[in-house]
Amino acid sequence: MRTTFLALLGIVLGVLAVDKSLEVSFRPQDLPKKAASCKALNRATAELKDIDIEYVEVNPSAERIIMMVHGWPSLWHSWKYQIEQFKNDYHILAPNLRGFGASGHPDDVKASGNWADIVGDLVCVLEHARVDSAVCMGHDWGSQLCFQAARQRPDKFTAVIGAAVPYLPFNAPSFNPTSALVPYFPRLAYQVFLGETPDLARHELDTDIRRTLRATLRTTVDPPPKSFLTDTRSFLNAWESVNEISPIPFFTKEEEDYWVEQYSIQGFKNTLQFYTPENQKGSWEFINSQGNYTIHQPVLSILPDSDPVADWGNVYKLLGSADFLPNSAVQMMPGGHWLHLEHPATFNHFVKRWLDTLPAKQSAVVAEETQKDEETQKAEETITHVRPSDEL
Repeated sequence: MRTTFLALLGIVLGVLAVDKSLEVSFRPQDLPKKAASCKALNRATAELKDIDIEYVEVNPSAERIIMMVHGWPSLWHSWKYQIEQFKNDYHILAPNLRGFGASGHPDDVKASGNWADIVGDLVCVLEHARVDSAVCMGHDWGSQLCFQAARQRPDKFTAVIGAAVPYLPFNAPSFNPTSALVPYFPRLAYQVFLGETPDLARHELDTDIRRTLRATLRTTVDPPPKSFLTDTRSFLNAWESVNEISPIPFFTKEEEDYWVEQYSIQGFKNTLQFYTPENQKGSWEFINSQGNYTIHQPVLSILPDSDPVADWGNVYKLLGSADFLPNSAVQMMPGGHWLHLEHPATFNHFVKRWLDTLPAKQSAVVAEETQKDEETQKAEETITHVRPSDEL
C-alpha cells in the first residue's frame, strides 16, 4: 500500500512540475466566435425572445466532441489550457453562457436563467454546430449545468466531467434557498448578496470590473483574504484594505484585458442568474418534476483539496452523490476553486486518462440505456463502475 501511494504521489508531483511550463499557442482573439440563435423565455413578461449564444469551435472535423461549460464569473476562455490539450483530438465547443460576454439574455435575471433554460441554450449550440451529441465538461456552475444536461437530455450529452463542485442531486422534498445553507457553509454568504440583491450586487461588481475579476480569480499560492465570501451585504468588502489587487495569476496582461473587455459589454447583471432564489427554485421544480435524479452516463468528478468555499470531497459524501451516479469516478487533486487554471497539466492528465476509457460510440449506448428502468440497466451494464467513496 505504501509503495502504491508513493508511486501515485510521484506521478502527481511530476505532473504538477509540468504545470509551471504549460503554454497556450493562441490568444483569445485568435479563435473567432460563432453565434447560435436560440429561443429564451422572459418569465417576467411572458415573452419568447431570440438571443444569440456565442461559442468558440475548434477542430470541427474530429469525431469525438467535448462541450466545455464555464461557471461564474467566467468565460469560454477559462478553458484555454484544456482547448490547447485536446484541440488536435477532439471537436471542441466552448460557449459563453447567456448573459456572459456578448451572449444574449432575455433580460429577466431573477427568473429567466434556471438550469433547464441554460441547458436549452447548450442544446441550441449543439444543433447550430450540427453535432448530435457530446461529452459535457463543466467547471463551477458549469458542472451543475453538465449534470443537468445529462439528466435533461441524455440523447445529447453522453458523459459528464464536473470540475470543482460535486453533483448536487437536488432531490430534497422541498426547496431551500442558499440563505438556509449559510449557517452550515459560511462562505456561501456572498451568494445571498448576489442573488437576493442583484441590482446592488451588479453596481458593486461593475464599478471596477478588473478589480472584481482579480478579487475572484485567485490561487492557493496567492489567495484572497480569509473573510472573502463571508459577507451577505457585499462581495468585495474583504478587499477594502487592499489598494490594488495583484493581476490574475494564470493570465497574461493581454488575457486579463480581454476578460475586462468582455465583461464591459453588458456587465455582471444577468450573470447573477445562478444565485437568485427564483431561478434556484425554478431549477429545483424542474428537476423534481422530472424525478430522474440518477445519471446513468459515465461521470468524472475532479475536486480540489483547497477550495475556499467548502471541502467538496466531504460534501460529496454527505450528499450521498455516489448513490445517484452508478457509473462514476472521483479524482481529488491539489488546488483551489480554479483548479483547471491553477494546475492545468494535472487536471488535463486526469481528464485524458478518463476520456480514454470511454467507448468510441457512447451516444447510442446511453440513449438506449436511459430508456430502460434502473433495475434492468444495472443488470445489463458492461462498464466497470468505480465508486466515488472508494477513491475519496
